[in-house]
Amino acid sequence: MKKSSKVMGVLLAGFLALAGCSSGAANNNADSGDKKQYVIGLTQYAPHTSLDAATEGFKKALEDEGFKEGENVKYDFQNAQGEQSNTATIAQNFVGDKVDLIFANATPSAMAALNATKEIPIIFTSVTDPVGAKLVEDFNKPGPNITGTTDNHPEATSTTINFITKELGAKKIGVIYNSGEQNSVVQVEKVKELAESGGAELVEVSVSNTSEVKQAAESLVDRVDAIYIPTDNTAVQALDAIISVANNNKIPLFVGELDSMKAGAIAASGFDYFDLGYQSGLMAAKILKGEKKPSEIPVELPNSLQLVINKQAAEAQGLEIKPEWEEIADIYEGE
Repeated sequence: MKKSSKVMGVLLAGFLALAGCSSGAANNNADSGDKKQYVIGLTQYAPHTSLDAATEGFKKALEDEGFKEGENVKYDFQNAQGEQSNTATIAQNFVGDKVDLIFANATPSAMAALNATKEIPIIFTSVTDPVGAKLVEDFNKPGPNITGTTDNHPEATSTTINFITKELGAKKIGVIYNSGEQNSVVQVEKVKELAESGGAELVEVSVSNTSEVKQAAESLVDRVDAIYIPTDNTAVQALDAIISVANNNKIPLFVGELDSMKAGAIAASGFDYFDLGYQSGLMAAKILKGEKKPSEIPVELPNSLQLVINKQAAEAQGLEIKPEWEEIADIYEGE
């Protein structure tokens, strides 16, 4: 009986040892990355069409590169709802969860992510001035753990403002923006410079939240010949209110990106934010595959640029489209 017990004990010990080896092999396979599921934190500053499109483009690029949601990648999507304080909380939670990579959509989200970690790779998009925001030192020399794409094409703003001053002959241009958004301040300074060089004056109205936007637009009635809205997150979130004021008072409204143009502004010189997000997703894929470090990937500009005029918005705001404009712009007639 004792001998039998000893034999059983040896067999049991051997079985447990084999089980332990088997378990260790499984863990080693997981650690090797063959079946690793990556966790990506998606932090988006506000809910609006352009940023939503950039997020979708980012995910599509990763899918095309073999990172399929539900198989080998999991997304933790968090929207700050336009609140600066939320961006910090989201970023800190991502760090605590030890995500594999952070995708930061818009300047406030990117700044919060970089403040939260200097180790986890960060890919940003929809950032107007990554150098001015101190996200990177230089486009060709991004930070140790951060790089991405900028939505500030060097010719986009000048194309639109030149159209307003030369083709419309506007002498006073209204602009609505949140002075608390660093990216917006940079854009407004550029718009002011361009307007003055075209013989026009910029009439600035600053807001701190979306509830102030309609009143800001109404304050421009009878004071300006046209309104320009940069890629300001606060103003774009309340764009419907600005469009309503522009339509009711026949004020030509221009914007800084194509999605807002499609919503009801007369024109924009821009690009598809889906494509910009896609560019960022390709960067993320290189990092996750171990092919590149963020510091080895330069910040990228949008790959394309086009002036587009919204025919329906022009009619609603009392502006007749001249035949010669079709030579310099695409005409959008709705979807």
